[in-house]
Amino acid sequence: MSSSKVYEGRIWDVVSDTFQLGEDTDALVRDYIDHPGAVAILPMNVDGEILLLKQYRHPVGMDLWEIPAGLLDVDGEDFVVGAARELAEEADLAAATWNVLVDFFNSPGSSSEAVRIYLARGLSDVPEAERHVRTDEEAEIELHWIPLDDAVRAVLEGRLHNPSAVLGILAAAAAKADGFSSLRPANAPWPAHPSQR
Repeated sequence: MSSSKVYEGRIWDVVSDTFQLGEDTDALVRDYIDHPGAVAILPMNVDGEILLLKQYRHPVGMDLWEIPAGLLDVDGEDFVVGAARELAEEADLAAATWNVLVDFFNSPGSSSEAVRIYLARGLSDVPEAERHVRTDEEAEIELHWIPLDDAVRAVLEGRLHNPSAVLGILAAAAAKADGFSSLRPANAPWPAHPSQR
């Protein structure tokens, strides 16, 4: 029925929508984060190890083990191109093979954020001269390769808390059962992304 911006932030805004669930229902008002969406990448090397990175996250006041990820905040940027950019910026890696692992809404009760997690394989190092200069929290990133089975145990033991890492690891473990043959191609439709709704 109506929509207004309540708060304009550096990265995302808060909007207030008035809507009806049906013609004969009362109007409802909901405030939520209007988010551009994001991608996350689970890099896997030829030994079946995955790359985790440790990064400080201020809202929870903790260092979290995560997978490379970032906002889709470049207008018109292809989702896979955005994922490749984030992989290069956060992990100094490029990938020859991309597949979709899983799509999810990060917090659908409070945010429009949609996240797509890719499995990236056929990895190579970004040349030193082409590497992104990391600043702020990213400057403190610590990288660690870990066997996928060990990462699954870390999830189930409650040692990993980042939602993209948790979902990506469990999805990769499930996909491994058929040699990753059931995974969607990197360019699979993503109708849940804000730009596609």
